[in-house]
Amino acid sequence: MKWYLLAFKNYASFSGIAIRKEYWYFVLFNIIFSIVAKVLDNSFFHNSSTNAFGETETSSSFGLFYTVYVLGTLVPSISLGVRRMHDVGKSGWFLLIPFYNLILALSDSENGENQYGPLPDETNETETI
Repeated sequence: MKWYLLAFKNYASFSGIAIRKEYWYFVLFNIIFSIVAKVLDNSFFHNSSTNAFGETETSSSFGLFYTVYVLGTLVPSISLGVRRMHDVGKSGWFLLIPFYNLILALSDSENGENQYGPLPDETNETETI
């Protein structure tokens, strides 16, 4: 959870780097919270109607909780993705290449310092939260 909160702390920072652990913990908690928001939407705003054949149809549109959550995490997700690309020595624009950015996100960090900054120390970042 510390890594998830760190992404929100640095939500508008598109410079520097984000280590693989920070990125994937954010993705994990983002998926969990998205599912929770969707379940809340379905339980509070369950819309169903009957069509002309007497069959029950449910609405598959996004609900209030899910929409607010996605909009609230949009900028932190993008900035974290850009910093993750920096960690492997690539420009943040590589986020726009669908499968290659996944390969880069799974890749290990570059050793030492690269053009985007030094490799952060894990212990220092977790203690600042």
